[in-house]
Amino acid sequence: MRAIAFFLLLLVLPVGPTGADDLPDSTLEALATADKSRGWEAVGRIDIADRAFCTGALIAPDLVLTAAHCLYDQDTGKPFAASDFKFLAGWRNGRAVAYRGVRRAVAHPSYAFLGPENVNSVPYDLAILQLDQPIRLAQVQPFAIGADPMTDERVEVVSYAFDRSEVPSLQQSCRVIGPQPGMNVFSCSVDFGSSGAPIFRVEGGVPRIVSVVSAKAELDGKLVSLGAQIGQPFIELRSAFESAAVEMPGGVTASRLPQIGAPSGANGAKFLKP
Repeated sequence: MRAIAFFLLLLVLPVGPTGADDLPDSTLEALATADKSRGWEAVGRIDIADRAFCTGALIAPDLVLTAAHCLYDQDTGKPFAASDFKFLAGWRNGRAVAYRGVRRAVAHPSYAFLGPENVNSVPYDLAILQLDQPIRLAQVQPFAIGADPMTDERVEVVSYAFDRSEVPSLQQSCRVIGPQPGMNVFSCSVDFGSSGAPIFRVEGGVPRIVSVVSAKAELDGKLVSLGAQIGQPFIELRSAFESAAVEMPGGVTASRLPQIGAPSGANGAKFLKP
């Protein structure tokens, strides 16, 4: 198995314009117009405590799927309050199709924030945000969850990032490089702020979420992205969300479901610091 170096992706820079039209990777298409962004309005920017952001996507009118590490302050390791999150559906050039607050944030029951240099968290790096009001607009259609992708399968990702914070970008040229324990490795181009971005497989012209961006990594000298194998972890996350939950400080909830151990072989990775 080839060695991979990892580092997690949580934007910690101030929210604001940061050169949205500057897309250094030619494979990224800026969804800068209404026509280009049509069908992707359910992807939005998640602003965090007015100082950071991640990416997320609607999976129901009032539920947003994102990365669990977005729920935590990277500096202190403490969870943010649910009220610190705002979901900006279809955010583009200073305007959103819909603005919503968050009333509850639920991480996968086996997720533990272990800092930006621990690969053990990636297989469970999934979370659901429950919005304070559903988004029921014809142009904002939630995405379904698909099956885990296969090696060499083509996938797409829609994300925001620090150099394109005001306009989402679409990359259609990604592929699945292969699995690692509990996670998949993708060729998708991601950066700070892309955490939680949906990775899609297009089936019959319909995009389905098959993973979310968790980390940026290096493989054989090339930058790649990592995401959880979504099948079973998503089922566990939904069960956690729907079951009785225990409130944690800051409004993040953890279910009473039994903990699931980290996959074997997930230790000993060499990390890169952002």
